[in-house]
Amino acid sequence: MHIHFVAGEISGDHHAAGLLAALRARCPQLQVGGLGGPQLAQSNPAIRNWVGRAAVVGLWEVLRQYRYFRAELDSSVAQILATQPQAVILVDYPGFNLRLAKALRQGGYRGRLIFYISPQVWAWKQGRVKSMAKLLDLVICLFPFEVELYQRSGLHAVFGGHPMVDRIRDLPQQAREPGLIGWFPGSRRHEVRRLLPVMLRASALLRQQEPGLRFVIVAADKNLLPEVELAARSADLAEAMGWVVIGESQAWMQRVEAAAVASGTATLEAACLGLPFVLVYRVHPLTYAVARLVLKLRWIGMANILVGREVVRELLQGQLTAQSLADEITALRKDAERRTRCQQGMLEAVHKLGDGHAYERAAEAVLNCIGG
Repeated sequence: MHIHFVAGEISGDHHAAGLLAALRARCPQLQVGGLGGPQLAQSNPAIRNWVGRAAVVGLWEVLRQYRYFRAELDSSVAQILATQPQAVILVDYPGFNLRLAKALRQGGYRGRLIFYISPQVWAWKQGRVKSMAKLLDLVICLFPFEVELYQRSGLHAVFGGHPMVDRIRDLPQQAREPGLIGWFPGSRRHEVRRLLPVMLRASALLRQQEPGLRFVIVAADKNLLPEVELAARSADLAEAMGWVVIGESQAWMQRVEAAAVASGTATLEAACLGLPFVLVYRVHPLTYAVARLVLKLRWIGMANILVGREVVRELLQGQLTAQSLADEITALRKDAERRTRCQQGMLEAVHKLGDGHAYERAAEAVLNCIGG
């Protein structure tokens, strides 16, 4: 059996690697190819690591690299049509992957097209579901409310559960350290560039109130260190480079007393770990203007979406300043009622993510689809 993967971001690469491991446990002779990140590429030479350039966020950022993405799309179509794998598993990254699915169908691809980690069409473009139904054979959802939306349009969808539940369950417990603040500026260069300077200026304000506070900057990988250095110079805070750790985000999410976390998968990770945090988000003004026009939700944080109320404060675009961030961090540390309300709401959200074994359930759905 031959399966082609396409993942364009660090989080998608992680989930794709988990799904692939579960598939290989059932089919040891499985052959794979495609595009992914460091985890997929490390053990699978036929998968090329492209996320360093592919993982951009926002309309403007994508437009700047249009020729690159067009070339990667054409190359992927040619490779898949030439090898005709039994299935192509598209992992998140809908802007590229749904265009790839359309191009493959138009080019005559005869295998199964499976979307893992369903795109958040319920937030942006519900009308996209009908076109997806014409292209895809299966969507595997991480959130239970997504299944009905897809099935109403005739697209076969299953709830696989969220892999975060399994990862958090297996972590060794660590005690939180009073006075330790965590900055989690995201896994993309653009995120770090826009968010970390604000976080560092907030550090200075917090230190004015409480000089003994300590800080940790969690960089997703070493390739982001130049952006961290740039942010430290921007905030005139040279000592910040001594706060940097590479990876180990889950361990630090268990240790810090409060944190600011870039919008995305990491916010759900923080919620699963019970970390009192502030969600922060800042993109190019053009990207934000377009998002305001099409976003159909009141919140962007998944914990808030799952429970239908704000349990995690969201500081978006102009709302995000050094002062507002410092105030929110102080409230999470000093206001016991606010802290408890936040943690109880996150626990309520986590209960909606399934009871575990998510990659195994997703692998079973993939094999059923191929076999069917």
